[in-house]
Amino acid sequence: MIEIKILGTGCANCKATQRLVEQVLAARSVQARVEKVEDIASIMRYGVMSTPGVVIDGKVVHAGGVPSRSQVEQWVGA
Repeated sequence: MIEIKILGTGCANCKATQRLVEQVLAARSVQARVEKVEDIASIMRYGVMSTPGVVIDGKVVHAGGVPSRSQVEQWVGA
């Protein structure tokens, strides 16, 4: 199962990123555990200075701005 973390303090872009990731997962029937990380210290541990950030299986794949749907599809192997 893929582990996905959405890094962000709860801004509109962070919420939009989480929604997009969850929509792609549902549309592609991909099993994943999605976790929202809002603690600044935890976000900084990933080296992300601009949110939203996306971490998949421990690797930062995106930081700053809402990713495109096609980017998310590539990340989850859809």
